Amino acid sequence: MSEKGLTNISLKKINKSKVYQYIYRKKMTSKLQIVQELQMGLSTVSQNLNLLEQEGLIEKNGFFESTGGRKANAIQIVSDFKISIGIGILKGMFHITAVDLYGNAFYTDTIPLPYSNTPDYYKQVTDTVKEFISSHQYDNDKVLGISIATQGITSPDHTTVLYGDIMNNAGMKLDDFSRYLPYPCYLEHDSKSAAFLELWKHPELDSAVIILLNRNLGGGIITDHQIHQGISMHSGTLEHMCINPDGPLCYCGSRGCLETYCSANALEQAAGMPVKEFFPLLREKKSPQIIQVWKDFLNHLAFAMKNLNLIIDAPIILSGYLAPYFTAEDIEYLTEHLHTAAPFILDKIQILVGTNGQYTPAIGAALHYVEKFVQSI
Repeated sequence: MSEKGLTNISLKKINKSKVYQYIYRKKMTSKLQIVQELQMGLSTVSQNLNLLEQEGLIEKNGFFESTGGRKANAIQIVSDFKISIGIGILKGMFHITAVDLYGNAFYTDTIPLPYSNTPDYYKQVTDTVKEFISSHQYDNDKVLGISIATQGITSPDHTTVLYGDIMNNAGMKLDDFSRYLPYPCYLEHDSKSAAFLELWKHPELDSAVIILLNRNLGGGIITDHQIHQGISMHSGTLEHMCINPDGPLCYCGSRGCLETYCSANALEQAAGMPVKEFFPLLREKKSPQIIQVWKDFLNHLAFAMKNLNLIIDAPIILSGYLAPYFTAEDIEYLTEHLHTAAPFILDKIQILVGTNGQYTPAIGAALHYVEKFVQSI
């Protein structure tokens, strides 16, 4: 093929991509809006819309209100044209979720299954994935991939867990899962997956600190609109930031790590009851003991947030299992205590709260393949 022919093909692909990306961003648009915003010719836009519709990537869904002439078709992407599946591996259970091309989780489930480094364990997890796919009668090519978020720091190539003291899963390999699945597979640290979800939901943020308030604490750092991994892949492991050298013993071997004060496990231990029982009692405001447990939790969290904000001057996102339990009153309390003896002020609007709870890492993991697909069009 001539150089001119290759150039024409490349240009057509670029135009197709521009049109799709525009529709994706706008969520609902019209042909005329695309022409005006992208400054493309009407015939070029029409050709690309026809092509995208033939491929099943976009669809017409109703009409816009008339401005005098014929009503314009409302055009949108087909959000379930492809799906991605995320798995969140924990010590005593795993979460499974499926998301569409906007990252909306339309399926979530929790399966009790203690982790063990055995073929039987990996087969049970992957069988659950395959059962979900077959029960919904999805063709294999509809599934973009399976992403696994696990407690444990992964290797730079995302094939192996290098550090996994919580689950004792150091050495866990991506191949342990992928050998049973006929789909692309990806392995990620659960904290980094959670950070990816929060970045996805807040695309306006260039930088942020994510505090993952799961059963075990975690964290992530966003800089330059990217998840910061670090030289040894442990950027953002704020759970091991020492806030009291004489504090409780952490699973890492040190004392007084933030993990021992601000994880869901630590809260349950201090309260002497499960999280689901603790918060209804707390909101009744009848038990001084329960109120004090929560105040202690928030005081330690505010102390850590104040120090983190000195290092990274950026919004802080409270994410994960405990995040949906936070109220506006809790954020006010945090803000007030953040500013105690602090040289700089973190405005209340810079404290954001995640909404996906315990499924945050699994949903964030699933977005890995969604992003790759959308960018590939």
